[in-house]
Order: sequence, then structure tokens, then C-alpha cells
Amino acid sequence: MDRTVQFSEGHVIFRESFRRFLAKEIGDRYPEWEKAGIVPREIWKKFGDNGYLLPWADEKYGGAGADWLYSVIIIEEIARYGASGLFVPLHNDVVAPYIYTYGTEEQRQRWIPGCVTGDTILAVAMTEPEAGSDLASIKTTAKRDGDSWVLNGQKTFISNGHLSDLVVVAARTGAADTPPAQSMSLFVVERGTPGFSRGELIKKIGLKAQDTAELFFDDCRIPASNLLGVEGQGFIYLMQKLQQERLVCALASQAAAERGLELTVEYVKERKLFNKPLSKFQNTQFLIADLASQVTAGRCFIDGLINNHVAGRDVTMETCMAKYWVCEMAMHVADRCLQLFGGYGYCTEYIISRFFVDARIQTIYAGTSEVMKLIVSRYMGL
Repeated sequence: MDRTVQFSEGHVIFRESFRRFLAKEIGDRYPEWEKAGIVPREIWKKFGDNGYLLPWADEKYGGAGADWLYSVIIIEEIARYGASGLFVPLHNDVVAPYIYTYGTEEQRQRWIPGCVTGDTILAVAMTEPEAGSDLASIKTTAKRDGDSWVLNGQKTFISNGHLSDLVVVAARTGAADTPPAQSMSLFVVERGTPGFSRGELIKKIGLKAQDTAELFFDDCRIPASNLLGVEGQGFIYLMQKLQQERLVCALASQAAAERGLELTVEYVKERKLFNKPLSKFQNTQFLIADLASQVTAGRCFIDGLINNHVAGRDVTMETCMAKYWVCEMAMHVADRCLQLFGGYGYCTEYIISRFFVDARIQTIYAGTSEVMKLIVSRYMGL
């Protein structure tokens, strides 16, 4: 079906070029990165050298000043390639916008150019052992001490946890009884800061190439100039940027579901059972038709949200719906597609197995499906 997003000829050329880049630079090496639990830093540099990091950034910071549809293409193609553990979209479209939007000009000049070139890799630290989707429960603290802030606390499940050179950290700066909307602030903590340490790589059932880790702040002293935006406004900043973060997650899930279905259609046409292609069985046909219907519905929903988001409209409730429904749909599609691959689908040699395990986390991080439904119900006045 034709997409409702209006991609220009430049976008089409960019997509084709980016696909060639992924084939060349990732090739068949991704399983090696999964075994290592981390993506080589040089890959990030190659992304930067080719203009695939923060393409939307202004030219004065080294970016191309491109529209957000270039980010959409990058998110989609990484997901379609099955390289979901390569968290370039987190760097580009989740973390960097905090610095770009709420940072001072001095902060942008100091940090954004390195993010564009790939010399500086980003992470955001919100989740804690007892505070996941409920950001109001964050316990990490930051206290002003002269010309410094001193951070104490622990973060967990932090993506790019080992690779990151800059981490945007959410911490409480107000009294314990102060409402979260007035007591949380954002700070930028740099690699090598005394009191800042990282735990071992967290072993996961999926996203195995993603360097997920715990972060620790023990009397971690950072310059006062590393406060991002206004003190006490961190919770509001997080809420303002969650629309794009959740859209990024839903968009990646949608692209992965589409690619997984494509691979499955190809497979069932070739695989024979009782001397005829698997695709000729009614069960296969009905299942594929059902999955294709769900994937197509997801694409219509996602493209509409992309158009509205690019136009600057508030679609916070709708992105929560997409984060819930599309990610759940993609998980279901990956599961059913793997079933059609039979025993081969359970083997890591077949990429459908990676789509299956990597889809599982999509309904959890960036806000669980349950929390998304709770937010939607509140928007509806329930």
C-alpha cells in the first residue's frame, strides 16, 4: 500500500544509501556483537562520518538541518535490518533532543558537535531499581554545593550504559515531600567524572548487542553548568519529550513487524510440507492474512502519527496508544511468524528468531503497555 507520509526524492535516495551503508558496515557481523554484548565504537564513528547521527541538527553544530523524516528512515531501516540492539535512534531522537531543546547555547556548542560526529555517544538515565514507568518515584538526588552539584543514587537498565560518553540523568533536587513536577532536574554527567561508575553488562534474552548496564553515582560531583534547563523542571521536560520517544519505539516495532512478515511470506512459499508449499495450506493463508491486516492497520496508524508529529501537533495520547498497540502487535506477529518457520525459527541462524526475542522488550521499556493504557484512560477522563 502507498504510504501517507510524503517522502521526497531526496528521502528515497537517502533510504537507498542508508540501506547500502547498513549492508556494508554491519553485514553478517551482528551476531558477533550479540556475543560481545556491545556494538563497536567504530560503528558509531562511521554513522557520524556518513551523516547518520543527528541529521536534524543545525549546520552550525555539524548537522545537516534535515527534517525529521530522515530520522524516520534511519529508525525504520535499522529495525528492518534486525539490528535493533544498535541504539542510534535513542542517541538521535530521544536523548539529544533534551540537550538541544533545554540546553544553553554554550552547552549545545560544547556537546552537540561530538554527538553528530560519533565521538560522543549519549544515554539517558531515568529508570531505577524501584522506579520504572513511574518516574515520580525516582530517588536519585542532586544537591547544590557551591559551584557544583553532588549526585547520589543508582540507575538500572540503561541503554548505551557502557558506550555512553554523556548521560542525561534525572535526579531529585527538591525536598522529599515536594511534588515531582517541582522537584526533579536533569543533569549531564560526563564519562570519567569521579563518583560515576558502571556495573557489568546486563545479560538479556533479547537486544543482546545492546550494552545495557546499571549506573552508580556516589558523591558524584559535576559542575553547576551541567544542569540542563531550569532547576526543578526536569519532570516536565521528560513529559514533553515522551511523545517522540514513544513514537520512536512504535515506529521501530512497526518496521520490524513488516520485515518479519515479509521474510515469513518468502519462507512459506519455499518450505514444503507433504509435498506442497506451506503457503498452500489454508491455515497458513488465514494466519498470514490476519497478520498482514494487523501490520497494515499499524502502518496506517503510525504514518498518521508521523505526519501529525512533524506538523508539531500534540498527539501525546495517540502516541501512548501506538506505543501500546503497535508494540503488542509486533510481538504477536513475531511470535506467529516464528511458528511458521517451525524448528528453524527457534535457531539463531534464522533472523526471525532475533525479531522474536527483540520484540519482547518493546512492550516494556519507554513505558509498559499497562502504563500506556492507564495514561490513555486518564486522557479520556476515566
